[in-house]
Amino acid sequence: MNSVLIAIIFIPILEIYLFIKIGSQIGAFTTIFLIFTTAIIGIIYARYEGLNTLKSGFSQLVKNKSPAYEIISGAAIAFASILLIIPGFATDIFGFLLIFPITRKIILGKFTRKIKDRKTTTKPYIDGEFEDIDTDDENKL
Repeated sequence: MNSVLIAIIFIPILEIYLFIKIGSQIGAFTTIFLIFTTAIIGIIYARYEGLNTLKSGFSQLVKNKSPAYEIISGAAIAFASILLIIPGFATDIFGFLLIFPITRKIILGKFTRKIKDRKTTTKPYIDGEFEDIDTDDENKL
């Protein structure tokens, strides 16, 4: 099965389970308040981190360096913001992990390592053999 399809099915089931378990422990109104609070705090912090990433990207451009990490980091912050807006505790936890720079660097480091490994396995040339043909050998063709 496709991993995206599994995630579309599994994540809402996990969120409903966590709503029921946490709601039964702390109460329905507290659970709802906690969901709204994490969304608001997460969005504010995502905005702050997004601006810091944008500043870092511009400083890399000024230094005439490629802002590749900043671009990937900005995309991760945008994805984390979406996860924080979606109501749920599992998505909030993963969203907060992507927003904080330390954990984002660890998570993105694993993905960039996989991409670098994939690039090194591909060869920039085609293997083949060749043979020099003399003018006398043209009749053989």
